[in-house]
Amino acid sequence: MPELPEVEALAAFLRERAVGHAVARVDVLAISALKTYDPPVTALAGLSITGVARHGKFLDIDVDGLHLVIHLARAGWLRWREEVPARPARPGGKNPLGVRVHLDDGSGFDLTEAGSKKGLAVYVVRDPAEVPGVATLGPDPLDDGFTVEALRGIVKGRRTQIKGLLRDQRIVAGIGNAYSDEVLHAARMSPFKIADTLTDDEITGLHEAIITTLHDAVARSTGLAAQDLKGEKKTGLRVHGRTGEKCPVCGDTIREVSFADSSLQYCPTCQTGGKPLADRRLSRLLK
Repeated sequence: MPELPEVEALAAFLRERAVGHAVARVDVLAISALKTYDPPVTALAGLSITGVARHGKFLDIDVDGLHLVIHLARAGWLRWREEVPARPARPGGKNPLGVRVHLDDGSGFDLTEAGSKKGLAVYVVRDPAEVPGVATLGPDPLDDGFTVEALRGIVKGRRTQIKGLLRDQRIVAGIGNAYSDEVLHAARMSPFKIADTLTDDEITGLHEAIITTLHDAVARSTGLAAQDLKGEKKTGLRVHGRTGEKCPVCGDTIREVSFADSSLQYCPTCQTGGKPLADRRLSRLLK
């Protein structure tokens, strides 16, 4: 799933490639991806792209005051094309095309989505705050206002596991499953630790881990072409998706806890005092 660093890099990429160009037309192949009807998507034709922003994991393309807001969900992606085929696009394929945006110089981009579970969401709105997911976003960790004191106010009083808190977009915007694993590894903190139990020193360490991890990931992604961002994310991760490999910090074996539709990875030595966390899926099988 594209998270804050990848969406930030996509926004920078589109600022360079798309701003200043007019939208020639927008083809919608997956009707389920288009979440709004007023203004119609056809209203974008002939208007110029004036800016690109990011709200959490949402990409916001300003088209002369109308906003094309995109959420790539779990398996969506933006694929830039220097030349968009003139022939009408067809549905289907390995990465089915959901939406295609044609620009006035013949370039453009596709919004695709792999897998059977569809979550790609595209909105055409007059104000990004009209998108429900944008309106309820928590503070952005790259904003200046996201201080240690702000994080202290977020965690105190919350009797929830810190892993879930970091992933909740209503609490902190932009961090998903992968970077929450990376942040907690950098902070040397168990993903199951209860937020309200964090000491002042742990909050300070967690804040530093959030800022450093995200800034480093953004820096690695900056300047890359859109098609290279997925690979950069994967190679830059230290624990997420690396079950069974050696921890790059201590050499212990990275372990996994599986859930119904996701999993987390962590290092026992770095994060849990050497004790493996219970894999709840395995525990159910053993009962």
